[in-house]
Amino acid sequence: MNLRELEYLVAVDEERHFHKAAERCFVSQPTLSGQLKKLEQELDVLLVERNTRQVVMTEVGSVIAERARKVLADIKQIREVAETFQDPMAGEIHMGLIPTIAPYLLPHIMPAIKKQYPNLKLWLHEYQTSVLLQKLKRAELDLLILALPVDTHEFSQLDLYDESFELAAPSNFELSQQKMISLGDLGKHEMLLLEEGHCLRGQALDVCLMAGATENTGFHASSMETLRHMVAEGMGMTLMPELAVPVKQAKKDAIRYIPFELPKPSRKVGLLYRKGSYRKQAFENIQALIQSSLAERLKD
Repeated sequence: MNLRELEYLVAVDEERHFHKAAERCFVSQPTLSGQLKKLEQELDVLLVERNTRQVVMTEVGSVIAERARKVLADIKQIREVAETFQDPMAGEIHMGLIPTIAPYLLPHIMPAIKKQYPNLKLWLHEYQTSVLLQKLKRAELDLLILALPVDTHEFSQLDLYDESFELAAPSNFELSQQKMISLGDLGKHEMLLLEEGHCLRGQALDVCLMAGATENTGFHASSMETLRHMVAEGMGMTLMPELAVPVKQAKKDAIRYIPFELPKPSRKVGLLYRKGSYRKQAFENIQALIQSSLAERLKD
């Protein structure tokens, strides 16, 4: 038995597809299948039921795959300890971000991370919150950047910043003529929102509820940029996180971004990592760098 065989078993358990599992492990499908058969022979049990339509884990296969996940996580932690013993900002970190943060935050922080920590290899992964939490739990990711709060009983949390929302409206809408708006101004208006699964959807719904606005149930966007295009076409209004709002707005722009009066609706963004992680110092350094990089952009 070796670690690669355990990696193959975990991949098959999670993908339930030999070809996808092989691609994930960067090997050919015959290689992966052959190594799993070798593992079955060594353990003298059937781990995977094979047929032409689907891959089904046996009961013992599922139990062993779960144990294998824990073994691989422990091995990864041992490597982390060795890599970071002398320099906490060396080695690899796999960081996950939600789609409503990643494209707007990364341009602000990646140049600074590369310059300040040249020995750090930062791998970026973008998923919705539920997927990120599972991957962090399984040690497939080391660190998450996402909107808070989330259930953190098994994770440690570091606060990053508070990000206010602005109203994005077509430039010919009545509200677009105002320099600032109140939540009450949204009353009786319909709002364009993201589809289910995005935490920003829930946060926007909370704002709508407070303001007396309603959701446009006939359309749900898969991304913030799709929402932006819909607003530009005059199809309705939406809420934009502050980092997604352009710094400068021209009078001829199809969209007007209007800030709210105090108290502004906002979201809290933070870092999550597994409790007891040996990379805690690295995560705290990343926290400080992000806060420093955004100090001017989010100063209000």
